[in-house]
Amino acid sequence: MTKPFVNLDEVQFDDIEENGFYTSRRALFSAQIGARKLGYNLTELPPGKSQCPFHSHREEEEMFLVLEGEGELRFGEHRFKLRRHDVIACPTGGAEVAHQIINTGKTPLRYLSLSNVSSTEVCEYPDSQKVGVFASTSSTSGLRKLFRAEAAVAYYDRESLDPPAGDA
Repeated sequence: MTKPFVNLDEVQFDDIEENGFYTSRRALFSAQIGARKLGYNLTELPPGKSQCPFHSHREEEEMFLVLEGEGELRFGEHRFKLRRHDVIACPTGGAEVAHQIINTGKTPLRYLSLSNVSSTEVCEYPDSQKVGVFASTSSTSGLRKLFRAEAAVAYYDRESLDPPAGDA
């Protein structure tokens, strides 16, 4: 039987990113404790860094609990100071709920993340004007595409307006 819990002092950081401002370590442990509809991770940000670009979700709602350190939350058009034990709600929606956590302190910022898991997701990135479309039907099949928002096309773009040719 899978043990239905983990101690945060014992998790392994298995998702490490070093990409300039976007530098973080995450311990992804949802499956390890048997989660099916919720995703959990422990994120650690070095001073002056963020885990991901400013973004919003259309399907997955997120919650963050600051465990150690201090930082700043960008949320829509606002900025808020963060400190230990702050709980952050990031509901679904557009630019008005876009969010990003930045470590503005001098020590690592650690927070617990929780979200519902969806097999499809659309993310919007207001700073870079991108849209991400993500879908997975199995562990081996999926779609992961990012587009520039200004590349929008009409619904019938590249579609023939004539019936398809075929044997009738």
